[in-house]
This record gives sequence, C-alpha cells and structure tokens, in this order.
Amino acid sequence: MAVSCSASSLIPAEINPLGLQTLLDLLQYAAETFAERPAYTSLGRSITYRELDQLSAAFACYLQNETDLQPGDRIAIQLPNLIQYPIVLFGALRAGLVVVNTNPLYTPSEMLHQFNDSGAVALVILKGLAHQVETIYPQTRLRYLIVTQVADLHGVLKRTLINGAVKYLKKMEPAYDLPQAMELRACLARYTGLAPKPVLLNSGDTAVLQYTGGTTGVAKGAVLSHANLIANILQVENALKPAASHWPDTVIAPLPLYHIYAFTCSQLVLLNGGHNVLIPNPRDLPSLIKVMAKFQATSFLGLNTLFMGLCHQPAFARLDFSRLELTISGGMALTHKAEEQWRAITGCRIVEGYGLSETSPVVTLNPPDAPHIGSIGKSLCCTDVKLIGHEGESVPAGEAGMLCVKGPQVMSGYWQQQQATSEVFTQDGYLITGDIASIDDEGYLHLLDRAKDLIIVSGFNVYPSEVEDVVTSHPDVVECAVVGQPDECCGEVVRLCVVSSNPALEAADLQSWCRTHLAAYKVPKRIDFFSELPKTPVGKVLRRALRAM
Repeated sequence: MAVSCSASSLIPAEINPLGLQTLLDLLQYAAETFAERPAYTSLGRSITYRELDQLSAAFACYLQNETDLQPGDRIAIQLPNLIQYPIVLFGALRAGLVVVNTNPLYTPSEMLHQFNDSGAVALVILKGLAHQVETIYPQTRLRYLIVTQVADLHGVLKRTLINGAVKYLKKMEPAYDLPQAMELRACLARYTGLAPKPVLLNSGDTAVLQYTGGTTGVAKGAVLSHANLIANILQVENALKPAASHWPDTVIAPLPLYHIYAFTCSQLVLLNGGHNVLIPNPRDLPSLIKVMAKFQATSFLGLNTLFMGLCHQPAFARLDFSRLELTISGGMALTHKAEEQWRAITGCRIVEGYGLSETSPVVTLNPPDAPHIGSIGKSLCCTDVKLIGHEGESVPAGEAGMLCVKGPQVMSGYWQQQQATSEVFTQDGYLITGDIASIDDEGYLHLLDRAKDLIIVSGFNVYPSEVEDVVTSHPDVVECAVVGQPDECCGEVVRLCVVSSNPALEAADLQSWCRTHLAAYKVPKRIDFFSELPKTPVGKVLRRALRAM
C-alpha cells in the first residue's frame, strides 16, 4: 500500500472517523474489512475485495518494474464498465500515478486533445478501440499502451467464448498495428501475489484529472485531489445516513465509471462493503433488465433519461423490486413524470442530487427518507453555497441567482489553465457553477437552468427545464429538450425538440397543452419532432447539437 502522509485539515474531521486521507486508504480499509465480499461484477464475472486488492497490487508492480513511470505521471483509462477498470484505477494510484478518465466513445480527435492536454504518457484501453489510437499515436506523448479484451479476467472457457464472439461474430475489434501494445492480462499474471513498493501520498496530491463533458465547448481537466474525492465520499455517506441500512448491498451501476457521478458513487459503495454491479452498455435496456432480474438491487444509480427509458420497457415492470431501498438521480434535471413513473413501478422514490465534475461531484442531495421532488436538496455538510446576481451581489431567498459553492470537494482548478480557473472562482474563493438556482425558506435548492441555456424572450427569462417539465407531463411525450432560437422581433423564441410515442401528436396539441401551464412568452413557438434526441454517452441531451440543427 501507499503510505498516507496528509494534512488532515483538508478533510473535515467531523465526517472522517476512519481517518481516511487518500483513495488508497479507502481500498486498504475495504480490503481488510470486507475481504471475501463481492466488490464488482461485470458480464458475469465477480471479484471480491481481496481480489481487487491483489490484482491492483499486481498492476502497480508491473508499472513500477517494467516502465519508467514516476509518481505524478498521467495514465489515461479508456474502458467501459468492466472489472478491469477498478483494478487499473487502484493499481495506477498505488504506483502514485494520476488517472485521466477517458470516454471510450471519444473520436480520435477528442482522444488526441485529452491525451495531449493532460500530458498522458500511458494508456489502458479496450482492444476494440486500439485502431483509433493507431491513427493518433505519433501525435501524442504516449509511451506505454496496454490493451484488454472485455472478458480477459474470466475463466478460460468463458474468456475464449466471449472474446471470440466480440472479435469474430460482432466484428467489434478492428485490426490495428501497434507492436508496442502490452496485454493487461499478461501484465497482471507476471506479478500476481506480489506487493508494490510503497509510495508516499499526501491527501492534497492530484488523484484524477476529470475532464468536463465538453457539451458546450472544449473539455477541460478538473484537478481533483485525493482529499477532494475522499471528502465528497464521506459527505454523501453522511447525507445517506437516514437511508435504510441495506442500500449498499447490491448497487446496480449502469452509468460509466469514467463519469465522476458513477466514479464517486462506486467508491462510496466500497466504503460500505457493498457490491457494484457494473453495466458495460446502459443503452442496451433489455440486457440491463436481465442483469437486474439476476441481481435484485438494493440501490440503483441513474439519471432522468434512463429512468424514462426503463419505465417504457414492459419487462422492467415485471421485475421484483422488494429489496430496492434507494434510487439516486444525478447528471441532469429529474422531471416529475420520470419520478412518478419510477415510483409507480418500483415503489421507490428517487433521491435527486446535484453536482459537477469540478466538485467531485456532489454539492447537494435530497434527504433519502423524505425527498422533495423538484428540488436538488440541501447542500452537503461542510459545504457553503450562495446565490449571486450579475454584479456579484448576494441574492435573497426565493429569487434566482448564480449558484456558487465552497467546500472540501471543490477542485483546485483546471489543469494548466490559469485563466479559465480564475474565471470560475469568486474573489472570496467560491466556485461559480454556471447554474441558476433559487433557495426556499426551508433551505432546499431549486435548479432553474444553466446560465448559458437561459432563453431571453423580449426581456423575459425562460428556463428550459421549466418548459421541459411541463411538456414531459403530456401523456404522449417520451422526452424533450428546449433551446433558444434567434428571432428578429423577440431576440429569442422558445424552440421545443420532442420525441413522442404518438405519431398523430401535432405541434398545435403541445402548444395548447403548454398554454394551460405556462405564461404566453414561455410557450414554444417552434416545435420539431425527433425519433431520438442527440445525447452524450451518459444520457445528457446535447443542446449544442440541437441549436446547430
């Protein structure tokens, strides 16, 4: 194990009875306390906490003995939700490396930007993506390339069958020419049973470069320290205390671990000795439902579009939800319709939270025993939030303002971007989130919208999420998104992009529906019907793409 030598003030002592300072402290605690429990499962292969400890140690040994990588060097991980991910993650951290979470769906140009911006010198990637690396490899600083197939950690028979099907039947492993590539399975086999050399880590050391989604521009790397991540894990743990005691037993995790929401939640499950059931492809709803039938979830992590998609699957309604105690929503606004349908089918209410990559990610969370639907909850312990106006002035309760955050989970800044960092912090050290919110008399925050998504119609503010919540309450609407459209007369008008389950539904029907719930200037003037909306890999609607259409 690495040796922690940290300034405890970075993590509030009142929420840290175990004295955790780094993610490796968390791993050591979990491996010693829950050794024989299942930690992760993916594609039918499970590993215990003991195996996670041993296999991550083997990967750390490989990095220390067969590469010249030094603590602080960056290693990119570009994997879907396979059990290889946590093994590589903790192995890299045990060698003192900084992890760069990379989306497996990135194009070569997006990969090139992230690898070069982060200065990554090593990459662990799914073999089916290696052909994309080949096209950009000479333009990067990468010196080490490690590949893995989806079933590399399965037994011989299953490994052969699954990997063979992926390569030869599904044709998902195009040929590539990268002779320097090493096989992850071989790297682990060489050092299984050995312990890596201890690395001195401070809680303030960078653990992860978490690149922002890039849905509105070029992605930037949020610098997240061990202290940021541990603090946020403990803050959420504190907020979930009122939840039923068995919530972490079996956690269905469809969202990708390279996304900060799922990343931090998976570490929270480890803290409680729970079982992370990983879903490699959350868009394959029938396969997800089959996994849910096999592993009766005590908790489910999702977001609005996933809840809606599952609720429209007849097989989902036939599942046994008797053990489901906790459902958490994040990543995008939760609509009333999604919460109502989920609760009607599962009997479990959805607990909505709010956060950003820059805050590790959770800032607010509803109380699990009594969530306020339509609210993103209250700020976590040890977290200060305030609302400010255009001139930086404080905004009183009940009025809309820019949400700003200060707390131990807030990043130190963007990787090597001093100007961008200075622009997102106030003079008194609050992170400017870019989100517009209000706070009620009980201290519950209500997210109105992204400042950059605000639509101004003849001088009146229109928040897309408000219009979307009304539209999705229509019985024929599956999902929708609202964007602004330039208009010579009004400056902007409201444009609605909608997916309907009823081919006969017309724009006039939706406009009439909106008029009964919204002021006239908020009613969409243009309505376009889609078979599906463009989304990021985690299910967020790409408003930028809709504006460009």
